Amino acid sequence: MRQRLVVWAPLVAAMFFGVWFALSFGGGAAAGGLEDAGDLVRWGAPFVKMMVSFSGALVIGGLGVLLFVLPPGPASQRVQMVALGAGVVWTFSLVVYTVLTYFTVIGTAPTFDSGSDENFGFFVLTTELGQLLMIATGMAAAATTVIAVARRFFGLAAAFFVAVASAWPFAEMSHSGATANHGIAVNSLVLHIVFVSLWTGGLVATIVAMGAGANRSDILRRYSSIALLAIAIVAITGVSSAIIRIGTIDNLNTDYGILVILKAVGVGLLALLGVRWRRAMIPHLESAKGVVGFAVLETAILGVVMGLATGLARTAPPIEQTLSGQMTPAEILTGRVLPGEWTWTTAFTTWNIDVIWTLFALFTSIFYVWGVERLRRRGDAWPIHRPIMWVGAMAILVYTTSGGVAVYGEFLFSAHMIEHMLLTMLIPVGIVLAAPVTLAARAIQVRHDGSRGMREWFLGIVQSRWIGFVGHPLVSTVVFALSLMVFYYSPLLSWASTTHLGHEWMILHFLLAGYLFVQALIGVDPSPHRTSYPLRMILLMGTMGFHAFFGLSLMTGTSLLLPEWFGAMGRTWGDPPLLDQQIGGAIAWGIGELPTLILSAMVVRSWIRSDEREAKRSDRQAARDHDAELDEYNTMLEKLEKRRPTNR
Repeated sequence: MRQRLVVWAPLVAAMFFGVWFALSFGGGAAAGGLEDAGDLVRWGAPFVKMMVSFSGALVIGGLGVLLFVLPPGPASQRVQMVALGAGVVWTFSLVVYTVLTYFTVIGTAPTFDSGSDENFGFFVLTTELGQLLMIATGMAAAATTVIAVARRFFGLAAAFFVAVASAWPFAEMSHSGATANHGIAVNSLVLHIVFVSLWTGGLVATIVAMGAGANRSDILRRYSSIALLAIAIVAITGVSSAIIRIGTIDNLNTDYGILVILKAVGVGLLALLGVRWRRAMIPHLESAKGVVGFAVLETAILGVVMGLATGLARTAPPIEQTLSGQMTPAEILTGRVLPGEWTWTTAFTTWNIDVIWTLFALFTSIFYVWGVERLRRRGDAWPIHRPIMWVGAMAILVYTTSGGVAVYGEFLFSAHMIEHMLLTMLIPVGIVLAAPVTLAARAIQVRHDGSRGMREWFLGIVQSRWIGFVGHPLVSTVVFALSLMVFYYSPLLSWASTTHLGHEWMILHFLLAGYLFVQALIGVDPSPHRTSYPLRMILLMGTMGFHAFFGLSLMTGTSLLLPEWFGAMGRTWGDPPLLDQQIGGAIAWGIGELPTLILSAMVVRSWIRSDEREAKRSDRQAARDHDAELDEYNTMLEKLEKRRPTNR
């Protein structure tokens, strides 16, 4: 009991202090005008929000430690119980926070009568804020339920996925949801929430595991790798969010700016403590003293930072976060100013950074190069074209999600189609030829204690039944081909165009569909299916025909697929919306066929090489057994000849 108090008391006290200081300094709990909900709501809502953030962090961080750090045993069972308890607190604190938010919105002190019940139902069912709170509460309840019943790694992985996905409604509820830089702000905050949670909750879970008897050296080394990645992403996303909300250096002198500086100082201290962990304590862990105390100190600083962040969310930023005044149709629809005319110059000079995919490309490229270097240090060969393919594919991914085609894809159907073709037809080719799963299997150290690192997860996913089904050449080809028709001739096009979440889903779906299709054709990584080369060519030819049919349907179409979006931007430059859509069809047919032809050439080349390898294998076998196989074949022919009746 005393050991638990040593862990939890400083953390809770630090969080409460951080929230109180931020609210007092920034005025986040100051009394409002006529529509004031009272002290209970003004102070209670942020403190309950802090409990929501902390318990959610414990769920995400605890599950992260269970999935990537701990082997099965008493320590993992203890951490799972902590995550389960945190999930219960997370769910119920979200219910309380929803009620307090309702009274904050209507500006009255809490009352519970029939009229309030009816208005509360209207709030949670019809308003955007209420719906987001309900989604977050449902996700918390779902994750908690799965944690309670999960007995295997993949069950915990499902709970982890749901918990991580809950960062989206929280990001939409924040200042980010109303900002003119909506995409950057929401993506930054989603990553910020997820990796702060992995960092904070993971540290608490690691301390709990050490108290339960887990191997300190192993779990601290593994957790420190997670923390190092989390620190880097938290710092980058924190800076991008601060730039959006603060704007200029002069605004750092405001209450909001000072709180941002204090939070940044806290993160910097935590980064320095992390460096000390890796350099001084973990290498000499057996002789080091005060390990738990050092971890508790780091946890307490994390608590203050989380408290400051909670109070900061209630503090008004120094610059206006919403578009105001007379807005154009494009601003009303997209929240952004209509860019200048689409030209070859603007296609490569206009950027709107997608933080999620940019950081994905950056860090996966770093890890890929690190893996190649590890192989070379131990004397293993790795073809030079593979890292070139990976880095090239990631560079194209950054341009596709952040460059001119992404910016103009919101306003022009033709630019959107270029984005689509790059995501499905070009980037997956580079990823497949880079063989990332093979590299991970060779470069990442094998674990022998029953825990799962990235190597074990990669191979487990590749060998899973789900990948065995969707990765089957016939299934992946059908998904790849039908995705065109289903996406463009269903409400999915509207969802992906008009909502930020839909747009991110579109990117992920097209990347995965393209990857599975290309992997089935020319994959280097291990796969449960090895398709014959004639069937591969048939699948490719069928895909080319389907692309042609889809392109022609757009080129000859006489009505807009999404008139309330592409037809309502108020553009005064470029082709009319219908003609632009027909040009998009030509792009789908023409540009889409070029990568398909390249894939065909690659399949033919692999086919020839496979035949050559088979011929060499047969020659070596013949040399070893003196043409025994040929002799058996000739003997069989002689027997058949003897059995054949003679003509008289």
